[in-house]
Amino acid sequence: MKHWLRKRPAGWVALTTGFIPLLFAIFLSFGSEKPAVTIDEESKQCLVCHGSHRYELTDTLTGETVTMKMHSELQIDPVEYSKATHGAFKCTDCHSIDYHIHPHPVSTKFEVNYTCMDCHGGDETYASFNFETIEEEYLKSIHATELGNEFSCWSCHNPHTYRLSDKEPGQLINRVARNNSACLHCHGDINNYAVLIEKELPDLIKSHDWLPNQSLHFRKVRCIDCHASNNDSIMVAHLVLPASESVKNCVECHSTNSILMGSLYKHQAAEKRNKLGFYNGLIMNEAYVIGANRNYYLNIASVVIFIMVLIGIAIHATLRYIHRHRKHGN
Repeated sequence: MKHWLRKRPAGWVALTTGFIPLLFAIFLSFGSEKPAVTIDEESKQCLVCHGSHRYELTDTLTGETVTMKMHSELQIDPVEYSKATHGAFKCTDCHSIDYHIHPHPVSTKFEVNYTCMDCHGGDETYASFNFETIEEEYLKSIHATELGNEFSCWSCHNPHTYRLSDKEPGQLINRVARNNSACLHCHGDINNYAVLIEKELPDLIKSHDWLPNQSLHFRKVRCIDCHASNNDSIMVAHLVLPASESVKNCVECHSTNSILMGSLYKHQAAEKRNKLGFYNGLIMNEAYVIGANRNYYLNIASVVIFIMVLIGIAIHATLRYIHRHRKHGN
């Protein structure tokens, strides 16, 4: 009978499984836009296996080695983790110290994952994020009311890759893509969708066929801009609405009072109207939204020109009347 398997010595396993990819990943991070944090030595040992697609285990009695696949949900990209908001944490800051034991004890499978509120709730350090309001909004969302305990913060926000980037400068289109990828992780993947709910995965193309220029909307607007109710006190809307209550009125975005100014462009909007006088000048910086890009000065000029035309017509008509009156009078 075989004895329990144990891991090979760390240095040997590193070369054959994940250490080389890890070094390569850390090397690549030096050229990224956002400086990556240095992953601590303890966590690097975890990433030897969890940073790879495969890992090896060795029978301590026979010396026999097996190579096994790492489940995709247990894989962690070292580069993404080092740049993530929680990238400075040790693995055991959130996970049981028992994970140091190999193979991991069965008890670790019953470990309850922390939620955002476990760490950030009631903490004045994070008061500006209004986590309590986020929780209130989330609990009213379709995700919470329909899926209950099957859904959590981590269903959308991967704790190993999540970045607090909505206030960071950069291409808005990248931010839109990043936000929408969280939605499409389930709504665009039949396997992930089926894990959460026993319903047929809706055809997103067909269900959005009413949208003019559909592909442009998909690239330029986040899902939550139409499918969530905005709350001015939090950065990103968390009250996801049923599909029947989502935005379908074009004027809600294509107008001077575009809802995009309270959602997608919320942070930039705080920088006020730009110097050229556009009501939603921030939208002009990233995209052209028909109806939402009126200009104050052009409006005034249009009114002045219109009044001058009316005055010109009136003067012309008056002079013709006087001329004709005098002509017939003579």
